[in-house]
Amino acid sequence: MNTLGNSDEADAEIGSPEKNREKAPQSKIGFTLHNQALLSGLAYCVSSCGMILVNKYVLSSYNFNAGISLMLYQNVVSVVVVSTLRLLGIITVEPLTWRLIKVWFPVNVIFVGMLITSMFSLKYINVAMVTVLKNVTNVITAIGEMYLFNKHHDNRVWAALFLMIVSAISGGLTDLSFHAVGYTWQFINCFLTASYSLTLRRVMDTAKQVTKTGELKEFSMVLLNNLLSLPLGIFLIFVFKEVDYLLQTPLLRLPTFWLVMTLSGFLGLAISFTSMWFLHQTGATTYSLVGSLNKIPLSVAGILLFKVPTSLENSASIFFGLLAGVLFTRAKMR
Repeated sequence: MNTLGNSDEADAEIGSPEKNREKAPQSKIGFTLHNQALLSGLAYCVSSCGMILVNKYVLSSYNFNAGISLMLYQNVVSVVVVSTLRLLGIITVEPLTWRLIKVWFPVNVIFVGMLITSMFSLKYINVAMVTVLKNVTNVITAIGEMYLFNKHHDNRVWAALFLMIVSAISGGLTDLSFHAVGYTWQFINCFLTASYSLTLRRVMDTAKQVTKTGELKEFSMVLLNNLLSLPLGIFLIFVFKEVDYLLQTPLLRLPTFWLVMTLSGFLGLAISFTSMWFLHQTGATTYSLVGSLNKIPLSVAGILLFKVPTSLENSASIFFGLLAGVLFTRAKMR
């Protein structure tokens, strides 16, 4: 919108020699802003797509059976990078206090569950179906908003949500690589993801009241979530007996495997940075729409890269679900 505003002002000033001299720098600013928005949007799309594809590659192609350990390592990478940026004075984050930890801990438990179930489902389900089934999150969130926040949705939103449910059911029925365990984990993930977004709204307001500055910016939340997830993640790898697997698997002796693991950690952190950058350069409306459209190339890439067996009916269901996601975003904008 700032770019359009600058262009309109420049066009209106044509005709005056003094104002024409001011036109060049204004156009340059507008061009720079446009480039920033385009670059941030591209970075956000690449990092979000890359994160899911790399996770799928680690869990399926390497047949790595320790999804919690993968999540834990990614969170360690995020904590190290954010802490380093903080020490260098590049960013500022809220200091951790017991009051803040106690307020944030419940939402962090949901956050960890959301990440773990995503890992478990991604191991068994192809990327395209994961993106379609994630639409169920929107349905749960919309119902939660209605009952918890008395938020009413118009008919266009409910129509799009209905299409999402139909596409998820038809996609599952026509999925040639259907896996009941994977689908179960994915539906649990949808519930936890919706719970996280709904709980986060309330917890953020409470958390701001116990911080020293009265604010809780994005970098602080990134560090808080990832740091608090470490002890819980360590506890869970013992509960799910991943330690025994890690001691036996030859994958940890492969340098290439560690390289891919580290790449996934940086991509996870990149999503946090690029999403904030893109949101700052554009706005919530454009951010949501690009997020929905981003699922289309991600689904195609997932099918092609991992050679997923599919049929015309299943492909139609996937496309139908992705289209329903775009319609839902458009309906929410109105």
